[in-house]
Amino acid sequence: MLPPLTYIVSRLRIRQLRLLIALDELGTLHRAAERIAISQPGATKALHEIETTFGTPLFTRSAQGLQANDLGRCVIRYARLIHSDLAHLHEEMQSILQGHGGHLAIGTVAGSVPLVLRALTSLRQMQPDISVQIVEDISPRLLKLLDEGRLDLAIARTSGSQHPDDYECLSLHAERLVLVAAPQHPQQDNPALSLADLSGYSWVVYPTGTPMRTVLEREFGEAGLEFPRYPLETSSTFTMLSLLQEDPQLVAVMPYSIACSSEDFGLLRRLPLELQARNEPCAIVHRRGSSLSPLASLLLEHLRNEQQALAED
Repeated sequence: MLPPLTYIVSRLRIRQLRLLIALDELGTLHRAAERIAISQPGATKALHEIETTFGTPLFTRSAQGLQANDLGRCVIRYARLIHSDLAHLHEEMQSILQGHGGHLAIGTVAGSVPLVLRALTSLRQMQPDISVQIVEDISPRLLKLLDEGRLDLAIARTSGSQHPDDYECLSLHAERLVLVAAPQHPQQDNPALSLADLSGYSWVVYPTGTPMRTVLEREFGEAGLEFPRYPLETSSTFTMLSLLQEDPQLVAVMPYSIACSSEDFGLLRRLPLELQARNEPCAIVHRRGSSLSPLASLLLEHLRNEQQALAED
């Protein structure tokens, strides 16, 4: 049986949490002890104290080292959150003492990058003395970073999460997707372009299981076409743009907002073929029950305002 919360709180130490994180990353007591600058006997004692506090083993032992079990992974996840919150506390206090405005970490899927940039530009006009970290990735990895406390907010999709109720969500509009290619692509000016015309070309696509990949697979299926064989897969917008520049025969699908801004810079052309399906809507997400910092709350308000302005255009 799990001990009472008051017992756990009275016995846990920050150094023990740091040891758990190091063990998860490094896999051995020796290397974890070096990471947090204690002796190996001290690390062994600290791990024993942690497992005694929780009343259960958190790791399985083998010749290869230590591997967290299910309960261990749960404890490590919260150890990261606590450590991250303390890091944010230190950064914000340091910023305040130096007369600055604090730190923000925000994650976003590719299609919402323009929304994030507009909101941050508006925010930084009001508070120029803030530091901001922007992470662009696919939703599962963003939610993992959010769970670990490495992000204050994320614009992502929670439908693929095993625990979607763990998040507070503010839904955004459904994302329009477009087909794109290099400006020199042979089909760029074909007014009667069909998906069948493009099926013989090589494609750059998002990884299997991502919403944009699912939309494209559905389009091919509904057209009675086989999905392109041997596509290039990437979740990086920059990589996708670079590949299109390298090979004028490639075709890709990307969010409308990214395609428009890239087209303005002459990096690609939108192809004259409208996709029937739309991408699954995103949401502005943060951990349920975790209070936002004043700066993160202010960014959330700017994101809402920018989203409203987009909806009215």
